[in-house]
Amino acid sequence: MPLPFTPSEPLTLGVEVELQIIDPESKDLVPLSPGFFERLGPDNPHIRPEIIQSMIEVSTGICKTVADVRRDLHDRFMQIQQLGNELGVRFATAGSHPFARHRELLIFPAERYAYLIDRNQWVARRLMIFGVHVHVGMRDAHHAMAMNNAMLPYLPHFLALSASSPFWQGSDTGLASTRVTVFEALPTAGHPETFRTWQAFENFYDSLVASRSIVSIKDIWWDLRPHPDYGTIELRICDGLATLQETCALVALVQCVYAWSDERYRDGDIVDPPAGWIIRENKWKASRYGLEAEIILNERGETALLRDEVNALVERMRPFADRLACSSELEDVVQMIRSGPSYVRQRNVFERTKDFVAVTDHLMREFEEGRPLAQ
Repeated sequence: MPLPFTPSEPLTLGVEVELQIIDPESKDLVPLSPGFFERLGPDNPHIRPEIIQSMIEVSTGICKTVADVRRDLHDRFMQIQQLGNELGVRFATAGSHPFARHRELLIFPAERYAYLIDRNQWVARRLMIFGVHVHVGMRDAHHAMAMNNAMLPYLPHFLALSASSPFWQGSDTGLASTRVTVFEALPTAGHPETFRTWQAFENFYDSLVASRSIVSIKDIWWDLRPHPDYGTIELRICDGLATLQETCALVALVQCVYAWSDERYRDGDIVDPPAGWIIRENKWKASRYGLEAEIILNERGETALLRDEVNALVERMRPFADRLACSSELEDVVQMIRSGPSYVRQRNVFERTKDFVAVTDHLMREFEEGRPLAQ
């Protein structure tokens, strides 16, 4: 049956950020999200609970520019921090907590989360992970599918820039992003299916519903997915970025790549999705090595250093950044490449201190300052 797609203004933005709720003394996660919603009441659509009580999600409204995203998130973060002061907690936005134990987590009391736990059991109980999701507005369903396919080659770029989960339950995993390996254990999460037409996606969606694999579009958690209810493509592969500055830098690059892809689409340049094995392998390489990954460029197996590919992409996007009024934010991507994303800074702190508490403290201070700090 048809899957209605709600049109959106092209290239508009919506951003969702998942925050860690942290005890300022122990630096461990603390299950206090119910306390936030007792104080907030029911009329706060941009601050929502998540599956564990040590997490809270903040989202923007519909934004036209990255500057709008920055203002929206800044205001929400200030509201959250004020409530945090009342409850005696602090926050961080990295993809994982350095030493918390998932066995000690409490699930938020909601029917949907109870269903997810019942269906997925241990796989869902360990979702002690935190991401950033970026929605970009699409004209219609056909536009959305074309833009989805055009974005697929750049998933490793966005993952490496955002990677911020090198530690898991008090161990260095050796990965830049542990979060994506945890999340993709869910049956409809991680590696995206690819389709050349919206009808093919509709048929696949119907099969998932008919087989009771999903209940609704909300149960598809791919790294990149169409969201017909919102009229967007949603980029979900990214770890939580540790600072507001880096979040806005990543959003700027996302918006520019979509603007470039949209221009090509309107010129009749329809991009086929990459081979599934390339998408999967490049995701693994980016999650393991971050910007130092050698990603696959084509089906002949030719490779390039991801750091160089991201630099080249930023240079290609400069005219679009000028047009979209996000040149300064795009320049921050250059700084991220030069200085290293959060996974690099966290390892530097641990190398200096040998202390996961110190790493957590660094993450909290970066969230509060809104910018990367010296290690």
